[in-house]
Amino acid sequence: MSDQKNPLKYIDFTSPETIAKSIKTAKKSTPVKVYIQGYINYFQDPTIQAFGNEDLWILIGEYDSIKNILAKNDSTIKHYHIEYDRRNSAVPLLNTLELQARIEPGALIRESVIIKKNAVILMGAVINVGAVIGENTMIDMNCVIGARVIIGNNVHVGAGAVIAGVLEPPSVKSVVIEDNVFIGSNSVVLEGVHIGEGAVVAAGSIVTTDVPANSVVAGMPASLIKMKDKKTLDKVKLVDDLRG
Repeated sequence: MSDQKNPLKYIDFTSPETIAKSIKTAKKSTPVKVYIQGYINYFQDPTIQAFGNEDLWILIGEYDSIKNILAKNDSTIKHYHIEYDRRNSAVPLLNTLELQARIEPGALIRESVIIKKNAVILMGAVINVGAVIGENTMIDMNCVIGARVIIGNNVHVGAGAVIAGVLEPPSVKSVVIEDNVFIGSNSVVLEGVHIGEGAVVAAGSIVTTDVPANSVVAGMPASLIKMKDKKTLDKVKLVDDLRG
């Protein structure tokens, strides 16, 4: 992706105001793919990719441009089918082809997210702009990782967990989750929370305040129930074979 097409490349992601302004001013995009049975006249539009010949075509481009082609060739087109997955989108999805990580189908990861080596992103996870996912960290199924969330190395975020992002209101600090933390399934970590290294958040907890390193918290709101011991270590042990 060129710098011209990637307006977020040079954005300061520590500044929610800068991110919001970039989203407002970005050129909005509705990319579509259309399958056409029928004849279309020659067109000159460098923004549209065309595949096919004679009476079978696949066109890829912005909806407004392709809509004009369909209208101009209405009398010679027998059938067409349009596929799309967004409307007036300001932030494209991240190109994950070169990542040294495992990204499963159905994960939605927006441009500007940083995903480090051997991370695992499972089905249905959503990761918003400016988030950082550390090495060997697993984001389980249907997690939501909000804007500007910082997650360290060797972290497990359980299925259905929500880590709140910060774009609105812009004054709130980002969530920081340090290395070797275990977040149980269906937990919620609210804006501005700092979770210390090696901490454990029990499943279903709602974390509203900072969590000390190597502690175990649980409840709604979450509170300290003990410090991590050998029994806890066995319960939250990561499986290396799922990474790399």
